[in-house]
Amino acid sequence: MSIRVIVADDQEIVRTGLAMILDAQPDIDVVGEAADGRRAVELARRLRPDVCLFDIRMPGLDGIQATRLLAGPAVEDPLAVVVITTFDLDEYVYDALRAGARGFLLKDAGTVLLSQAVHAAANGDALIAPSITARLLGAFAQSGPTSRPVRPIEALTSREEQILVTVARGRTNNEIADELYISLSTVKSHIASLMAKLGARNRVEIAMWAYETNRVKN
Repeated sequence: MSIRVIVADDQEIVRTGLAMILDAQPDIDVVGEAADGRRAVELARRLRPDVCLFDIRMPGLDGIQATRLLAGPAVEDPLAVVVITTFDLDEYVYDALRAGARGFLLKDAGTVLLSQAVHAAANGDALIAPSITARLLGAFAQSGPTSRPVRPIEALTSREEQILVTVARGRTNNEIADELYISLSTVKSHIASLMAKLGARNRVEIAMWAYETNRVKN
């Protein structure tokens, strides 16, 4: 089945370009477009897409606010949101991830990475390109979390600590399995355990916790 996506960007040429690129993929279907965050939230709530691709800077309701309304801590059935930004050190990326975004990418990322970002979000693999992800998460973690990092409800095992670091570095489940010589099902089991112990809802929150607690160094 096709991955249903809505695209929100206030620049028509960018929005149209993103939609055309995604629609050209055999298993992605753009079901809606919006020029501002408020319209994006309305569309998302009505259409319930598999993935929302939101620009950060939009008039009225920006991408961070829209993300929080659709994927924030108070949302019972959150949608998958990928934030897209122009600058690789955009000051709003950290806030967007805190608001519930599963991942992010840059507008100059290219067709392949854009498609990968959508597939990753749809599959629950929130981190996108390791070269971008690690640098950005690290930079924003260094700026200091808004609150003290949560303490795990149960101590992490040595294997969970290993997997925590690989997730923070942007590895996919398959890459983690290959790197640690374990099965894919074992990787998924450990990640589920990490989410439960950390109270994390997705891989981005796992990665952010790793940076905030200095498990990963730049």
